[in-house]
Amino acid sequence: MVVVSGSNARLLATQLADSLGWEHHSLETRRFPDSEGYIRIPSEVIDAVRKEPVVLVSNTFPDAGIVETLLMLEAINDVRRGNLENLRDIGPQQLEDVGPGTLLAVPYFGYSRQDKRFKPGEAISARAIGHLLASRCDGIIVFDLHAPKVLEDLPVPVAFTSAMPELAKHLQETVNPDFILSPDKGAIERASAVATAIDCEFSYLEKTRIDAHTIVHQAKDLNVDGKVVAIVDDMIATGGTICRAAEALRSQGAVAVHAACSHGLFTGGAIARLIRYVDGVHATGSLANPRDVISGGPALARGVDELFTTLKWDKK
Repeated sequence: MVVVSGSNARLLATQLADSLGWEHHSLETRRFPDSEGYIRIPSEVIDAVRKEPVVLVSNTFPDAGIVETLLMLEAINDVRRGNLENLRDIGPQQLEDVGPGTLLAVPYFGYSRQDKRFKPGEAISARAIGHLLASRCDGIIVFDLHAPKVLEDLPVPVAFTSAMPELAKHLQETVNPDFILSPDKGAIERASAVATAIDCEFSYLEKTRIDAHTIVHQAKDLNVDGKVVAIVDDMIATGGTICRAAEALRSQGAVAVHAACSHGLFTGGAIARLIRYVDGVHATGSLANPRDVISGGPALARGVDELFTTLKWDKK
């Protein structure tokens, strides 16, 4: 079995390959001077892509990641169908079609927060991109998707998996928190799973909108005096919510506050902002970031196992 990757998720691809005990190969990706992308499966990798099912690991963030992912899927499908025609007449032009066997693992699914239509005429972007990807593969694996429901109607099976077990283990070994806090109701399921795994207290913050520009975060059943608290979310972007939550926790007696997430976007100087409020920031490497301390490979591997079972493929 083989795992392949392009330019934007190589680390996660190697972690997945290690978790599964499979080979990993890098595909050739580069940019032309006009910024258009170029994709090629190296000659020495073609046999590996054809002989058994293949898992492509690629992010759909930033926008260039969507194009790169689609082009890599196109190249993989051509190779598996045996369509190798080329203008330089290099090698065989046609080979036997080896049939279905292409899975896409997306560590961070770009546009995942655009999962609803708030005003008439808006595109539900997450669904649109999901359908584009599904047209070129036999199944999709994604971990800690912001709103899984948006991909539930795709024409191929989707495995929704989570890095929370690995995140919980990391926090227990490095921070040993007494209390887990979800920064809002949307992260309750993930944060409570971490609290259960660590066997510690749990609560969440409720967002109350005062006006168009002001949101107040209020805690439910919060008792953190003298405790080490970890704030757990699926992603951290600007870090504003985490900073406000940390401020509230310290005002109520928390002796240390840590922030942990699956997806560290860390936009707009987020790290510099966060370290003024928290004692540590912990993330997976679903996106390249300076706080990548948790392997996402095992979460993706669980998704691969699930799809092999669903598709009734033989996983040797």
